[in-house]
Amino acid sequence: MLNEVERWLATRSWSVTDRPLHRIMAAKRGTGRTVSVVLPALNEEETVGDIVAVIRHDLMQQVPLVDEIVVVDSGSTDRTSEVAAAAGARVVHRDDILPRIPAVPGKGEVLWRSLLATSGDIVCFIDADLKEFSSDFVSGIVGPLLTDPEVDLVKGMYDRPLGGAAGQGGRVTELMARPLLNMHWPQLAGFVQPLGGEYAARRSLLEQLPFPVGYGVELGMLVDALHLVGLDALAQVDVGVRKHRHQDGQALGRMSAAIYRTAQLRLARGHMIRPSLTQFERGQDGFEPRTYSVDTEERPPMVEIAEYAKRKVA
Repeated sequence: MLNEVERWLATRSWSVTDRPLHRIMAAKRGTGRTVSVVLPALNEEETVGDIVAVIRHDLMQQVPLVDEIVVVDSGSTDRTSEVAAAAGARVVHRDDILPRIPAVPGKGEVLWRSLLATSGDIVCFIDADLKEFSSDFVSGIVGPLLTDPEVDLVKGMYDRPLGGAAGQGGRVTELMARPLLNMHWPQLAGFVQPLGGEYAARRSLLEQLPFPVGYGVELGMLVDALHLVGLDALAQVDVGVRKHRHQDGQALGRMSAAIYRTAQLRLARGHMIRPSLTQFERGQDGFEPRTYSVDTEERPPMVEIAEYAKRKVA
């Protein structure tokens, strides 16, 4: 298995500089493929506007790589929607997409619904909390999908500084996701950032995948894509440095529980004995328990949704 991972790293791990923008644009013109960029957003007014503005300027006005930018607002209480729209994105509210199915909280829920709100042959997901954003994040991960017909999904890889220390971000990756992948799906051990929120895939793949509604969506997508299309259809591209808002330790614990649940379902399709996580916070009278439910729901492949199938026929 180690030999297979090493071979994959040599043939399916690239740098953003490996595909100059002019080569990507030539491939786009040649294939006629369209590109949608989706930003799932919840209270990201400080960063979402800059991200949208950079993508619009670099990849829509300077060169026509991106065909649409869609911000899916999952219930923000700040000015996320207004800022995103002012920067040039089309803003769609989560609850307005597929209203027949009541929405539940979670990132995966937003990504799943975004397939109905976009039209691109290639869908590129970008987290809305990135700082000092570069359009290389988009062109880097979209490039292989336009230039190599054998690639179906591309993850971004990058350094993740934490508090000024290089490489210390991605704590849930190192403590939960990477051990799980190495032990149970060793073919995926070569992914540098398996939980990263910046990745692109062909719609034809995404619409066949189930989507965990919460933080397990990235791990679930990698595992399911591996089984559906094989390792050589997956790739990663080094896009530099990722700076974003970091979660506190307890939030990371809840993320880890959701990711473990996602892995467990894929290992046995069994039932978690206790789908909840109790954490502790110090209060006036000592440590006080706080119990949170762990995401247990998954959305079916989008091709099974009547509204999506009807749109494809039309």
